[in-house]
Amino acid sequence: MESRTVRRVLACMALTSSIGATAAAVIVATRASAADPPPSGPGARPAPATAASPAPERDGEVTIAWVGDTMFGHAGAPPPPQDGAALFAEARAALRAPSLTFGNLEGVLATGGASKCGAAPGGHCYAFRADPRHASAVRSAGFDVVSLANNHAWDYGEAGQAETVAALDAHGVAHTGRPGQVTVLRRGGTRVAFVGFAPYPWSAPLLDVAAATALVAEAATRADVVVVAMHAGAEGSERTHTPLGREYAFGEDRGETRAFARAVVDAGADLVVGSGPHVLRGIERYRGRLIAYSLGNFAGWHNFGSGGVLALTGILEVTLDRAGRPLRGRLRSMTIAPPGVPAPDPAHAAAALVGRLSAEDFGTAGVEVGPTGRLALGRAR
Repeated sequence: MESRTVRRVLACMALTSSIGATAAAVIVATRASAADPPPSGPGARPAPATAASPAPERDGEVTIAWVGDTMFGHAGAPPPPQDGAALFAEARAALRAPSLTFGNLEGVLATGGASKCGAAPGGHCYAFRADPRHASAVRSAGFDVVSLANNHAWDYGEAGQAETVAALDAHGVAHTGRPGQVTVLRRGGTRVAFVGFAPYPWSAPLLDVAAATALVAEAATRADVVVVAMHAGAEGSERTHTPLGREYAFGEDRGETRAFARAVVDAGADLVVGSGPHVLRGIERYRGRLIAYSLGNFAGWHNFGSGGVLALTGILEVTLDRAGRPLRGRLRSMTIAPPGVPAPDPAHAAAALVGRLSAEDFGTAGVEVGPTGRLALGRAR
C-alpha cells in the first residue's frame, strides 16, 4: 500500500509533465467546513437525519455518498410536485446523513436555450429541462455537490447550462464537471476535491487521458481527498458487466472505462464513482482505492424504465481517512418505483447484484458486498 506522500509525488510528476495550459485551466470553489456555524437562508442544508446516519466518524474521517443519474423530467411533461422535492421523498433521510453527498445531475435547470433536438424532437433524441426552482429540491434533499459531466448537460446549449449553474449557485449546491473544473469542499478540516469527466466537449475530458490525469494530479495538490466522477460506458439493461477495452453507445465513443478509472487513481484519485450505463456495475479495489463503475439511475420523474435491473439503484457510502484510504463502506439498496422515485429496498437486491458483478468482473480485486450492503474492505492493501 502506497503512502499518501508517495501518491502525491507521483501526482506532481504527472502534473509537471502535462501540458501547462491544461493545469492552468483549473477552477477551484472552496466551501465552508462542517465545523463552521451552520448556514441559514435558501441554500441552508437541513440537519442530518440520524436514523439513516453512517457509523460515527472519527477525527480526520469523511463519509462521501454517491448516486447515479438524477433528473427532474423533461420539457412539456408535468414536473414533480413541491418544486421537485417529491422526487426525493423516500430517499431524503439517507441522502442527508453522510458528510458529503454527490450525484450526477442530468438535464438542465433552465427556462431558455435551444433544444438540441430542434423544434420537433423524435427518434432517439432526448432533451431534458426542468424549472430552475428545482435546484432548491437538490439542496433540501441533501446534495452538497453534483456533476455536470454527462451527455445531457448541454441539452439546451450554453444558455441552458449557464442557467443551471446560476440556479445551483443560488441554492448553495456546488458543481463540477466542466472543462478544467476542480471543486473543493471542506468537512471537519478535511479538504475534498471533486472532479467530473465525460466524453463531451462541455465536460472535463474523459477521452483525453493525459489531460484527465493532469487535472486529477492538480486536484491532489489542492485537497486531502480526491473524488472523481466518470460518465462512461455503454448503455442498457444488458450492460451490467464492466468490459475490457473501449465502450460505445449510439455511435459515441464512451471511453476505455477500466483504463480511465485506473489511470486517474494512478494520478491521485482516492475514490472513483461512475454513471452512464443506466444499470449497476461492480466495485473494484485498485491500489488500495475503490472504483464503483456505475450506480445506474437514481431518480427521474417519468424518465427511466423501472423493470428488472433498471429498477435497482442505491446510495454508495464510503468513509475515508484524511490520506484518502477507504475505511468503511456500504451500498444502501433502493428500487426505482414509478414515476421514478427511489425508495429503500428491504430485500437488498442492489447489494446482491453489485456483489455478484464485483466477483465476476474483478475476481480477487472485486469488493465483497454483504447481504445488507456492507462493503468488506478489510485492512488497506
